[in-house]
Amino acid sequence: MVWKGLSVATNSEAPIVVVLTESMEPAFYRGDLLFLHNPNRTLDVGEIIVYKLANKEIPIVHRIVNVHTDSKENKQHILTKGDNNNADDRGIFAESQRGKLWLSRDEVMGVVGGYVPSVGYLTIMMNDYPQLKFVLLGSLALFALFTRE
Repeated sequence: MVWKGLSVATNSEAPIVVVLTESMEPAFYRGDLLFLHNPNRTLDVGEIIVYKLANKEIPIVHRIVNVHTDSKENKQHILTKGDNNNADDRGIFAESQRGKLWLSRDEVMGVVGGYVPSVGYLTIMMNDYPQLKFVLLGSLALFALFTRE
């Protein structure tokens, strides 16, 4: 319920995400926990967003480097790039959909509103080493059993 409440309050399907790569260094480092909100407005160059493409499982955190507004359809098209990357994300877009050059506003999950450094490393470790989940759950269960009064 807390997750759904945060999702409604922030207008984002994922109000909290973890940075998984080095593509946004030095702004954000691997393991940083990001807080998102999805404002009902057009987005601006320089804002850091999280977007999710149709055929990609993991959302991407990158900075907006160009915005194009289609005056006929009144739709915003967005180009992004990781601060630590040499090229923009058109290659990533094309992997998702052949010939795709821009993000649509609908693919944006949210704008980064704040972060906590390194807190997301636990999530990364549990994804990299699935056995760690069982160890942590087992430890919590044992703690609950033996600390009852």
